[in-house]
Amino acid sequence: MGKTKVSDISRAGDEQLLELTSLDWMTLPCPSDQPLSIRPLPDEQRSQIEHSLDGISALGIPKPTSKGEEDGLVQSFLNGLRKLLSHDDNWTFWQPLVYSLESCVKCQTCSDACPIYLSSGKQEIYRPTYRGEVLRRIINKYIKKGGRISSKLKGEEIDLNWPTVARLAELAYRCTLCRRCAQWCPLGVDNALISREIRKLFSQELGIAPKELHDFGTIQQLSKGSSTGMTPVAFRDSIEFMEEEIEEITGRRIEIPIDKEGADILLLHNAGEFLSWPDNTEAFAIIFDALGISWTLSSDLAGYDSVNYGVWYDDVQLARIVLTHAEVANKLKVQKILIGECGHAHKTLLVIADRILTGELNIPRESALPLLEDAVCNGRIKLDPSRNDFPVTLHDPCNLVRLTGIVEPQRRIVRKICPQFREMEPHGVENYCCGGGSGFAIMSSRNFPDWKMTVSGRMKFKQVLDAFQDVGDPEAERYVCAPCSNCKGQLRDLLSYYQAREKHSVFYGGLAELIVNAMVDLEQPFIQWEWH
Repeated sequence: MGKTKVSDISRAGDEQLLELTSLDWMTLPCPSDQPLSIRPLPDEQRSQIEHSLDGISALGIPKPTSKGEEDGLVQSFLNGLRKLLSHDDNWTFWQPLVYSLESCVKCQTCSDACPIYLSSGKQEIYRPTYRGEVLRRIINKYIKKGGRISSKLKGEEIDLNWPTVARLAELAYRCTLCRRCAQWCPLGVDNALISREIRKLFSQELGIAPKELHDFGTIQQLSKGSSTGMTPVAFRDSIEFMEEEIEEITGRRIEIPIDKEGADILLLHNAGEFLSWPDNTEAFAIIFDALGISWTLSSDLAGYDSVNYGVWYDDVQLARIVLTHAEVANKLKVQKILIGECGHAHKTLLVIADRILTGELNIPRESALPLLEDAVCNGRIKLDPSRNDFPVTLHDPCNLVRLTGIVEPQRRIVRKICPQFREMEPHGVENYCCGGGSGFAIMSSRNFPDWKMTVSGRMKFKQVLDAFQDVGDPEAERYVCAPCSNCKGQLRDLLSYYQAREKHSVFYGGLAELIVNAMVDLEQPFIQWEWH
């Protein structure tokens, strides 16, 4: 199709800007480089929803039925854009957004830092700067005084029509918001933030957002108690089940406290741990019991789910859930909130919540990883590393490592208790996203999952295979440690999609599970490979 220009985003009609083909994709190590493809949308969906960006639909935006409807949506977009650029209206990210829009010099240094751009075969529309440049040109032409003449003189023409708006909405969901581009930029321009603010505009002004993040995410979390749909009653049932499992493993009853007033710690887990990875919650309970920590979970609505999908698309929903978490902590009179293995919760509660929580709601909030590091590295738990004598590599969740700067605690743990630990390359703050960040891990509508596996998650799967290249025994069980619930969800799907368990004996799990697996007083292994 030739090189896509920025102005092409305004091209009228249903013609796609990009036809994705597996021949362009980054090569994977053999034997995993089988020819996989992205399923085209069925004809019925193609006739009803917008797909002219790249043939993928993350949002399922209905096509307008009239010119008047198109014009109304374009005007709503323009009104929302003015709010993004207003200090009074954009109370969270106005300053870094304006800086990023005004400072980019288009050097494209960020492009080679972007795993999606690289994995796709360097498709132009996936450059980190592409969506920012589209937004910048719209602002220069349609919002700044004298912009129409200036844009024409500078050769930066762009038409603000419905195809532009629809494609830009989808384009904001071709970025996992991992912020690797911002780290590489010599000026600190944050193209991931620009993508996030575009998402916010569409959600708050046009009501356009992925159903998985909005309807089944934040709205369901506030109405039912969890983004998974787990109610307080179901939550209590799951805890009882976990206590029984702990007793089977340890031979003794360990209580998982719920609604314990005056405890030192309110532990917030991603609710995915209760449903999909209960062994992570069980591991925390065993460790806390061994350490004699005063802690509790909460059964209040949203109080047992650290997820806050508003952080990826909508400031209003973000604030509603942050306030709920703080209110729950105050109700239980705990000393602090401790965040379990959830990268998104780390970003929300450790970083962005400071813009929301004031006064008595500004309760201390910490990551659980330094506490776990202290327990392991200072000998507060008796451990036998030989119990973890299998190949282990460590995935660095973007929001734990690059954003909050928690780099070494998890490394010191796995170095101490995993004799065959090896790093992915690159790692630490230079890590690659799992491909499921910013909510992608739970977005499963239409043909978006195919894109998520073949393009978005491609770089991470390559890293996993490369990390275990030196393991000679094809039957040896390999463990990818991912201290983030969202990343585990993406890894689960990636390993299944590429049949990595069957072909490479690659499994995955959290950090707390490795710690408990090495505890000397357990009669049986804690990690059950068949289950993982």
